[in-house]
Amino acid sequence: MPARFIPPHGGYQRLLSYQKAEIVYDATVRFCDRLVPAGDRTRDQMIQAARSGKQNIVEGSQASAMSKQTEIFLTSVARASFEELLGDYLDFLRNHGAAEWPEAHPYAQRLRHLNRTPGATYATFQKGLEHSDPVICANVILGLVRATCYLLDRQLRQLEAAFVKNGGIRERMTQARLQERRQQREQGT
Repeated sequence: MPARFIPPHGGYQRLLSYQKAEIVYDATVRFCDRLVPAGDRTRDQMIQAARSGKQNIVEGSQASAMSKQTEIFLTSVARASFEELLGDYLDFLRNHGAAEWPEAHPYAQRLRHLNRTPGATYATFQKGLEHSDPVICANVILGLVRATCYLLDRQLRQLEAAFVKNGGIRERMTQARLQERRQQREQGT
């Protein structure tokens, strides 16, 4: 049987970056529904940035089998979308006379603890995400966006290292074809 050159791909649901991105997207939709007026361009931009980040992780994961370049590109686009969203939440806080929690803030410490919860979902953060104080909501989402950005940065470094080590599909296709030729020659002798 010839060597397989199309590796397993997809599986984005298992990526921590995707899991956090999904929480950020859901939280952003609810945040905007509650706190950003309908018709405000920022509302649409925030929701689209959160959606773009999440969906580019999905698309990059699925494209990974055929193009590591595409996977790296789309993961980078996801990272850029979350950076845009980060700016929107910082703007929200500034425009409401508030700031991002410093690392020593008790709520920031609690959020870091929750971010390390295995299998965390929206419900893990729900109390903060749906708090009546919009500053608390924005800070919780901001912490989740920062965690997502951190995970995407790590993911990009891993993708880069894997590409340098293993190459892309063209190299795997060539190796599979050369292996098939060797096997044909060995069977013919």
